[in-house]
Amino acid sequence: LLEARFGMGGGELIGRGIVAPGRSAAPLGGSTPFWEMAVGAAEISLDEETGAITVEEYVSVADVGRCINPQQCEGQDEGAVVQGLGHTLLEEMVYERGQLLNGNLIDYRVPRAEDLPGRLRCRFVENADGAGPFGAKGAGEGSLVPVSPAVGNALARLTGVRLRELPLTPERVWRALRSRPRGDQRMSG
Repeated sequence: LLEARFGMGGGELIGRGIVAPGRSAAPLGGSTPFWEMAVGAAEISLDEETGAITVEEYVSVADVGRCINPQQCEGQDEGAVVQGLGHTLLEEMVYERGQLLNGNLIDYRVPRAEDLPGRLRCRFVENADGAGPFGAKGAGEGSLVPVSPAVGNALARLTGVRLRELPLTPERVWRALRSRPRGDQRMSG
């Protein structure tokens, strides 16, 4: 797109801008005047025979502006991570000839207690730069975003396999492991 519009094929994009809340005719008031930035890191183990990934530890760090209620922030963050793990490892709508095959909670897999990481740690950065009371921002939403890249990167570092389709089901992982180049058979215990 950059090349077609501006004649450049790549490189660094530098810009300057401002986000200022304004009035909106949108039913819910338009977009939020703040956003939550978050990062995550995952440690996984892998059953090479089945392709099943287990998230052993996950660490989430979120900028919440001001953590007015730490217990609530932690609950929001944990919920976002679990939702992200569902998206990353389990949740997939399966269709056959245009018909949804798993349109119920028996067949559509969401995380259960046994799917949670062995250790889940949530930490917060407080810059007090949010538009909420005392500089608070939203909590939880941003922490969902880094889960898939964190787990995918952990898988790539462990095995040399980089999958670019979600969810990272055991079957997808197993097939990718079997299609690795012969020279790249890394696994750490």
